[in-house]
Amino acid sequence: MRPEFSPAALTHRLSLGGRQALISVTVAFAAYLPTHLIGLHQGFWSAITAIAVAQARFRDTASTARKQFVGAAIGGVTGLVLLLGLGDHLLVYAAAVMVSVVLCWILNIADCSQLAASTTTIILLVPWSGSPELAFLSRVSEVGWGVCVGVSIVWLEGRIFPIKT
Repeated sequence: MRPEFSPAALTHRLSLGGRQALISVTVAFAAYLPTHLIGLHQGFWSAITAIAVAQARFRDTASTARKQFVGAAIGGVTGLVLLLGLGDHLLVYAAAVMVSVVLCWILNIADCSQLAASTTTIILLVPWSGSPELAFLSRVSEVGWGVCVGVSIVWLEGRIFPIKT
């Protein structure tokens, strides 16, 4: 099916895209700016998560938020446990990614598996000064903060400016 390029269709898509762009900028700033005040040292993870969570409709945002947080928790715990148990090695990283994905499938939340693997990657491959436990707590807190900000702003925005279809 070819997309419609009539002036009305383009205007409608521009309006929706502009709305989404404003939401993305708003959630990014709202998630990033207070991070140091609340004790998070790499607030860009919060901004990235808030942008990823913020969808045009609240129900889509809530679904994405669940995947982000649950995936981050599973991937973070898996990465931390294997790192502490087996050490810092690329084979441990590969095993942690595999375990986090399989664990999501076993728990019947396969839609969280990519985010679990991504968080495992962040825990095991992104340089961090400090203990692995602190890296885990920071990453999950940053993701959690981004999720909360994204969900809250999209919910509020939908109440103030409902989408007209």
